[in-house]
Amino acid sequence: MQDLDKLREMEMFRENGRDGVWTVMANVMDPESLHRAFNGCVGVFHTSSLVDPGGISGYTKHMASLETKAAERVVEACVRTESVRKCVFTSSLLACVWRQSYPQHRRFPTTVDENCWSDETFCRDNKLWFALGKTMAEKAAWRAARGRDLKLVTICPALVTGPGFRRRNSTPSIAYLKGAHAMVAEGLLATTDVEQVAEAHVRVYEAMNGTAGGRYICYDHIVRRAEEFVELELQLGLQARAPPPHDEQAATAIATPSFELCNRKLTRLVSSRRRCTHDAYLSVSYD
Repeated sequence: MQDLDKLREMEMFRENGRDGVWTVMANVMDPESLHRAFNGCVGVFHTSSLVDPGGISGYTKHMASLETKAAERVVEACVRTESVRKCVFTSSLLACVWRQSYPQHRRFPTTVDENCWSDETFCRDNKLWFALGKTMAEKAAWRAARGRDLKLVTICPALVTGPGFRRRNSTPSIAYLKGAHAMVAEGLLATTDVEQVAEAHVRVYEAMNGTAGGRYICYDHIVRRAEEFVELELQLGLQARAPPPHDEQAATAIATPSFELCNRKLTRLVSSRRRCTHDAYLSVSYD
């Protein structure tokens, strides 16, 4: 309800002759409701995520199924709505990182980028429901958009942090951090500021008439030490869990992770869009 009230406050900008925000209620499980909400829009940003109202488990197996159905219906509604041409779908880095174990003692870490998908069987076996839901939902979105008159792009953010965001969103953070110690050891636990996530969505959307397409991984920091992880939990307003017992093997695993995250694709796009915006601004300023 707080978010709804904030949106309604933003509608007041229209009274001052400025571009405003209209609040439209829609049910992500109701195709007709979505179609009415999208009608007249050129682009749709699907950023919603289901969470546990009780705030205990953060996410359940049932929610993974619900989120998958919702993703499919949102994209189908986009396809059905004549005015909609583009959809930016918010997935998660967790849809990329969880896979079966690889042989140890490789000379170089395995790169994890936008071409990687989490293994659904591995997620089910380890009860990684949030990762499973994000993986299934994103795949459902791609299937629904395939061969249709809709341009779809997905953004896979790491754990979202930032002032004013952390404590208000502790429930999805709990779900994201399931298996966190393993992610730290493998070099796969990353965070991203909420403002960077917002900018990524805008920059990708702006570039969709040109070269933007496919998936984009979004993060700005990789958690590499157990102490960093404890500090992260405290910042999120969660009860800090003690790191695993220290031993030489664990220290080596953290010092030389098995995987290397790569967000080069998004970094290049955002940098190029910033240059374009800067050049356009200078052109207007000095003409």
